This record gives sequence, structure tokens and C-alpha cells, in this order.
Amino acid sequence: MDVLYFAWVRERIGIPRETLDSSATTVGELVEELKAREERYAAAFADLSALRVALDQDLSDFDASLEGVREVAFFPPMTGG
Repeated sequence: MDVLYFAWVRERIGIPRETLDSSATTVGELVEELKAREERYAAAFADLSALRVALDQDLSDFDASLEGVREVAFFPPMTGG
């Protein structure tokens, strides 16, 4: 699956996207796999309340299933103004 990082998430991890083979079945499990990779991922995913996730370009939750998902995107909440 393709994993995309936006805004400060991308800045902390240092790349805008990557393709992963993962055994995770939910977004939360994927996050735990990523956090275990190295410190930059752990820093990016330290506070999940400051993040949003989209699966195949649809907003989702961290307990959502990854079955059949081709793209996961992580980004901070957006504000209007």
C-alpha cells in the first residue's frame, strides 16, 4: 500500500510518501508498525489526537480496517478561516 504524509507529519518523517508491505489489519496497527521503525516515525505519531487519516481519499478512523486499501494518508486537522 502507498502511505502518504502531509504537512508537519511529512517534515518529521522526512519523506512525502512510501510504499509498504504491512501485516497490519487496522490503521492503528499500521501506526504501531511505523512508530517501531525509528524515532522520526515515533515523533510523527506520538499524539494521534493531532492527526487525521484518509483511506483511499476518504476520511477514516484509526480503528478502521485496511482490507483492500491501496492508499493511506496521514495529515494534521485542517482549520477554516
